[in-house]
Amino acid sequence: MTRQEQNTRQIYEVIQVPETTGVRFFTETDAGSYVPSHWHDAIEIIYMVKGELDVTVESSHSHLNEGQCILINSGVIHSTKCSSPNVGIVLQIPFSFIQLYLPDVGQLQFVLDESSDSPIRRTKLDVLKETLRQMQIANDIRPKGYILRFNSLLFELLFQLYHNFSVKVFHARLNHKAKDLNRLNLVLQYTNTHYNQPIALEEIAQVAFLESGYFCRFFKKHMGLTFLEYQNEVRLSHIYQDLLSTNDTLQQILERHGFTNYKLFRRVFAEHFHATPLQVRRNWREEG
Repeated sequence: MTRQEQNTRQIYEVIQVPETTGVRFFTETDAGSYVPSHWHDAIEIIYMVKGELDVTVESSHSHLNEGQCILINSGVIHSTKCSSPNVGIVLQIPFSFIQLYLPDVGQLQFVLDESSDSPIRRTKLDVLKETLRQMQIANDIRPKGYILRFNSLLFELLFQLYHNFSVKVFHARLNHKAKDLNRLNLVLQYTNTHYNQPIALEEIAQVAFLESGYFCRFFKKHMGLTFLEYQNEVRLSHIYQDLLSTNDTLQQILERHGFTNYKLFRRVFAEHFHATPLQVRRNWREEG
């Protein structure tokens, strides 16, 4: 993945899907990554086959262990952090694809509750996970006519989501949220392009066509953190990747990505990864 492709992934991710299925499905081996807040116009299900993954959905934090899964609704801001190698099944279903078969999906949200103690809910969730595993088998082995098998499982999964995991939401609220996401997209695109440079509050507020004071409240409300905190998160994601993929010194990496306050960097890095940069690099090389 190129640097530009990584940048796009961190804001509004455009989901590319094959015509034969209409969805994106893959098994991902993640050696270690930090993807800051972003969203996409697709429902995303992540199922952990091996290892662990930290996921933040808006202001809610989840730690996924092996055998657990999470669903992220279309247009919902989220971030992920992989601190050690893992393997996960990822299914991304474009909102437009679901609309073809569920016309009222604009008034629905889907909820998978791993913490539920209800035997009925646990059974329904286990059935959905088994469907994902069968989709993985079909996708990996690709026997003759596998598209028929994969698509039959896909529609079975959609049926399960619709009947077992959907809740009604107010349409007006969704329209308002869509407008806010469009405004946020301008801000995040600009930030992702200029993240390694100082960005004044007045400068970024103008990008959103908002007054500075209101912009601060607007950004914190929708992102769950201040603009400066978000800019530092974007810097951290690049720094983390460079720690794993290059032999450059920490000073070189920090200068490249514009994190000039070393004391602040050490504190923020420790909060996110619970280790020093050199420990992260050493642990990665030992595990590799």
